[in-house]
Amino acid sequence: MQAGTTPTRLFDFPRYQLANNPLKDSLSSKVDGKWKLISTQEYINLSEQFSRALIENGIQAGDKVAIASTTNRYEWNIADIGTLQAGAVDVPVYPTISEDDYEYIFNDAGVKLVFVSDKELYEKIVHIKEKVEGLQEIYTFDKVEGAPHWMDFMAAGNDSSHQEELENRMKAVQPSDLATLIYTSGTTGRPKGVMLSHNNIASNSLDSVDRIPVHGPAERALSFLPLCHVYERMLVYLYCYQGIPIYYAESMEMIGDNIRELHPSVFTAVPRLLEKIYDKIVAKGSELSGIKKKLFFWALELGEEYELSGKSGWYHFQLKIARKLIFSKWLEALGGNVKVIASGSAALNPRLIRIFSAAGVNIQEGYGLTETSPVISVNGPTIEGKRIGTVGKLIPNVEVKIAEDGEILCKGPNVMMGYYNKPEATAEVLSEDGWFHTGDIGEFVEGDFLKITDRKKEIFKTSGGKYIAPQLMETRFKESHFIEQIMVIGEGEKHPAAIVQPDFEFLKSYCERKGINYGSPAEIVQNERIQKRIMQDINALNANFGKWEQVKKIELSDHQWTVDSGELTPTMKLKRRVVLSLHQEHYERIYGHGINK
Repeated sequence: MQAGTTPTRLFDFPRYQLANNPLKDSLSSKVDGKWKLISTQEYINLSEQFSRALIENGIQAGDKVAIASTTNRYEWNIADIGTLQAGAVDVPVYPTISEDDYEYIFNDAGVKLVFVSDKELYEKIVHIKEKVEGLQEIYTFDKVEGAPHWMDFMAAGNDSSHQEELENRMKAVQPSDLATLIYTSGTTGRPKGVMLSHNNIASNSLDSVDRIPVHGPAERALSFLPLCHVYERMLVYLYCYQGIPIYYAESMEMIGDNIRELHPSVFTAVPRLLEKIYDKIVAKGSELSGIKKKLFFWALELGEEYELSGKSGWYHFQLKIARKLIFSKWLEALGGNVKVIASGSAALNPRLIRIFSAAGVNIQEGYGLTETSPVISVNGPTIEGKRIGTVGKLIPNVEVKIAEDGEILCKGPNVMMGYYNKPEATAEVLSEDGWFHTGDIGEFVEGDFLKITDRKKEIFKTSGGKYIAPQLMETRFKESHFIEQIMVIGEGEKHPAAIVQPDFEFLKSYCERKGINYGSPAEIVQNERIQKRIMQDINALNANFGKWEQVKKIELSDHQWTVDSGELTPTMKLKRRVVLSLHQEHYERIYGHGINK
């Protein structure tokens, strides 16, 4: 690829990097305690070897190859690029989904080969292999006894006998061709395969460049959000285009250590991760005593008052002191070099953005869906391009209009081709003139900044005819340190209520400090003192809403809501129907009758 030639297909991105900014550490994963660096040239060479092996194994243009990994790793990229440049389509899959979902997705997509990270995933998929028609083999990135290893597969591409065929296939791939099938986790029903073309994702990467103030080999990106999620994947192509070395975190548990070791310039986060970082910081602050403790909470209060502009000179004088004495330690904990944290996937509490911004941490919240590749809008790095409480300005080449009922409609090169094998479902959300119905309700602030107010399907009416937007309320209620997850309920009822999953880790430390016997999660949620304390926070936060919106009663869940328990999607969104079905007794205690009356 010639220097300066803009990538139009996803496998053009590594070649663009080679022509313009070749790196010795284009991709890096930790292997046996040491960073294994893959140069740009090696990235391309290994990807071509993978492609030749696909051709040797009979994979044709348009065939489907699935990838599932418990952690991000450079092998994922090689399989991705190697599949795409062979004219095939990759199907990235969440490692946390059930065997039943794997079976459904692989059959729906018609997957021929599967590449998995480890023994656990291999065993999971082996169980359903015979139920998937056409599935030829499952390869592992780790060495797993009895399982075909991916290097055995790669050996089939060692020689150059299929290189001419590969080059012909690469020439044949058009930007408008299907690149990937990403199955949405779905809060209800079976997952749908979102068809994204090369141009869908490539254009989204290029159109998002001006929002990420980082480029060049002197920077580092730390990646830990799943590559099977289009958000992280799109940014990995963007990092590649910008010549930024990508380092993959060892695990979610090791993120803190990896941040301190690598001093990254940029990483992505979901709101729950930022909430946990904040909660840990506050917990440490609570352990301080005397003047140090007073200074810590003074700085927090100062942070809560932060605005992008318009604050007095006296405020900025105090903020300067707070940054030197308190917030500087926060920056050190984030590696001391972070220039941007890109937040997406769910709404981030504006209070957290204010506090982190006061600390000098640049969090840029954005918005999009798998169906939009994903970015529609994102806050920029400058004060002019950012508004707290919004998801920023639209990226270039993307249009948005607000429908009469408040729904956000999107049009642009990022909008999906449709849902795989589901023309009727596609027609429901994608109009003939190209407008995609997001299902989100929103508005523009100051004419340019998009603000999300709720999910269209999640808004409900009380028996008094008042509309309730639960998502907005749930984000606010999570300001309480006691609340990890919360679902506002009350459709057709006299008043809203909520089912709360406490932050059991924080609750345990609170009980220790207050001399309350914690016992087990099932026991502590029955403790009246704890119930009243959490309701105290709910009542304080209720002040942000109209009287008809305010939560009157709560019930505490006795277990953590997870993907495995069924209450959350892999992107940590509430599966409302599942939560309700698993908490019918709580509903009855609140309203005096069952859900279906």
